[in-house]
Amino acid sequence: MKIILKENIENLGSKGDIINVAAGYGRNYLLPKKLALEVTLSNKKMIEMEQASLKKNLEKARMSYQDDIQKLNDVSFSFERKAGEKDTIFGSVSVADIKEELDKLGFEIEKKKILLKEPIKRLGNYTVPIKVFLDDIAEIKIQVVSEGAAGEDVKADVMKTKEEPKFEKAAETEAAPEEEAPKKEPVTKKPAPDPEVENKEGEIEAAVVETAGPEETVKDEEKDKSSEKNKTSQ
Repeated sequence: MKIILKENIENLGSKGDIINVAAGYGRNYLLPKKLALEVTLSNKKMIEMEQASLKKNLEKARMSYQDDIQKLNDVSFSFERKAGEKDTIFGSVSVADIKEELDKLGFEIEKKKILLKEPIKRLGNYTVPIKVFLDDIAEIKIQVVSEGAAGEDVKADVMKTKEEPKFEKAAETEAAPEEEAPKKEPVTKKPAPDPEVENKEGEIEAAVVETAGPEETVKDEEKDKSSEKNKTSQ
């Protein structure tokens, strides 16, 4: 029989799909539970309207999950495991381990939507698909590292940071004697001229000039008088 699905049914179809199913399965399970509607000639137009409405709602629902897909694509976390030869780990990283980490980040993902084909049993980097909505898939990044490896890397970085300044200081201390600059003789600076002294000296010179003026005038007058006397006596 031909039916239109009113709900998403695993391994059968999505809401709005028109499919063929066994008559007994349709009449005894899908139709009574209102999971589907039988497609007949009498309700064909109603089915078309129902299908258009369902597809519209489906598209809206898909758009609402886009943010979740983007957030999951940005997720990455690591698991520490004891490792033996050839990077084989003791135990594994399972779907349950991944779900636990996703729960910590606030994602409510069902186990069946974590599409990990088999548990991870080796060190390395992995990408795990997450089914978000129908055929829309997100991918999270997982790193499996040897137990204690992350701590050793951090410790090495800290030690390197502590040692580098000591090495630089030692190098500067050793290089100091070679870079000693020659001693310079002290340079004596002449005192700057005092403006008040200069002004006083200028005033004295002006006074001397002004004082000398009348004396020279008197001498000239005396010379004129003597020359007139000489003329009279002659």
